[in-house]
Amino acid sequence: MREPGKVWENSEATSDDFNVIIVGAGFAGMYMLHRMRGMGLKAIVFEAGDGVGGTWYWNRYPGARCDVESVQYSYQFDKQLEQEWTWSEKYSPQPEILEYANHVADRFDLRKDICFNTRIDSATYDENKIEWEIVTDKGHTHRSKFCVFATGCLSSFNQPRFDGIDDFLGTTYHTGQWPHEGVDFTDLRVGVVGTGSSAIQSIPEIAKQAKHLTVFQRTANYTIPARNAKLSEDYVRSIKDDYAGLRERARQKPAGYDIPLNSQSVLEVSKEEFKSEFQARWEKGGTQFLAAYGDLLLKPEANEKAAEFVKEMIRDTVEDPVVAELLCPTNIIGCKRLCVDTDYYKTYNKPNVKLVDVSETPIDRILPFGIAHKGIEHQFDSIVFATGFDAMTGALFNIDIRGRDGRSLKEKWDGGPQTYLGLTTNGFPNMFTVTGPGSPSVLTNMLPSIEQHVNFISDCISYMRENGHSKIEPELEAELNWGVHVNEVADLSLRSTCASWYVGANVPGKPRVFTPYIGGFPRYVERCKSVVANGYEGFSLA
Repeated sequence: MREPGKVWENSEATSDDFNVIIVGAGFAGMYMLHRMRGMGLKAIVFEAGDGVGGTWYWNRYPGARCDVESVQYSYQFDKQLEQEWTWSEKYSPQPEILEYANHVADRFDLRKDICFNTRIDSATYDENKIEWEIVTDKGHTHRSKFCVFATGCLSSFNQPRFDGIDDFLGTTYHTGQWPHEGVDFTDLRVGVVGTGSSAIQSIPEIAKQAKHLTVFQRTANYTIPARNAKLSEDYVRSIKDDYAGLRERARQKPAGYDIPLNSQSVLEVSKEEFKSEFQARWEKGGTQFLAAYGDLLLKPEANEKAAEFVKEMIRDTVEDPVVAELLCPTNIIGCKRLCVDTDYYKTYNKPNVKLVDVSETPIDRILPFGIAHKGIEHQFDSIVFATGFDAMTGALFNIDIRGRDGRSLKEKWDGGPQTYLGLTTNGFPNMFTVTGPGSPSVLTNMLPSIEQHVNFISDCISYMRENGHSKIEPELEAELNWGVHVNEVADLSLRSTCASWYVGANVPGKPRVFTPYIGGFPRYVERCKSVVANGYEGFSLA
């Protein structure tokens, strides 16, 4: 056993030597930096953008907003912060969330330890020195004992590879990399490719400006009205008066989000009763719709009742019956992320909006003046690609990460990501991922999940510091067993039954693996607590 604290001496550290290097200045990276500072460690964050906010820095497309209620999509580590910040809407728009991120950065003076406009080209583990060597796109090299990747689950946008895409003479945009100065579509002919979450949020806003809008839909998606509204002073006060109670209730819910759950089976109630329940939740709005009954994501026959209700609402809303049927999804409701919208279906009633079905016959190619489909040229001034993200692993694979024996992370995960608790991976000592594959992450309220992960990592580093350990790595057996558990739990849910970004189906050539842990936030937290209580069970410490 090493003398406690000896391997942590930092008196000879240079400006390029750190205890911890953090990649990404979103909500995860900022909180990680805050915790490391509080422990007296020398830490630095490298961020590709010129500001904080991560997902909410890059995603600035029209209508972008959170699908978790604002008062719950926030940090809870600082009680004063909870009281001093006031959200204005039920579902905060992107500018307000980014403003919140900047407020946090300023309040805790984080910027002085964030290196902006800097991408990481490579991260290589040095076995002899038990250090990570980080090389930036500026050619600078930095070393640290630990490397924490806070790169986000939805941060590497998926650019489609259409023939002729470079021939288009108009302007093109991707919802995942929107110009910060905004885009004016007034009097323009616009094409939108995709009908996922970012498209569902942006299409109603683009339709308000565009001379004509054409939407190319491969797969219809379920979306529930947000019923967004301004928050009253009385409501905000009631939340602030009982933030502790709200957080505790949320921690007990599978998604880490306090929504009304009904454990009853929809198959055990009358048609009148379940239609009334679905209607009430439709009117309330938001993703809590899927919590109407406990078996909606477990039994196909139960799921069909919820799916058919939504389809009925689509048919009642969209005036053209042909368009309405095209907008009715054919898959399981909830197997793809349930979207939340404002007037999405109503938008297709506008005379300047057209829907083109490309499910059976894909887009032919991009032309200099538009898009060719089934031999027809659709002419556009601008094309918006709302084609989503290379979720969970994309941002990590954009960096050449190499562990023991020079093995790359991309090579190890060639058949799908392998992690222990979504936090670590065998062969890559002293490397952590925040909300990585194999953790609840995108199936939960991200802010509590981020905080739980950062707290676990911070406590682990503190434990190592106190006990003289210089290296931690998950045991291969523990990693394999966790992977088996993640897959077994996923197989119990209908979420794993369709081609979604949860399984990487939106990225050509990506292995089909259900990446998030579907067992729920409370169960996951208890597992992490058990690991710690048993002396970091499943980890090798040296």
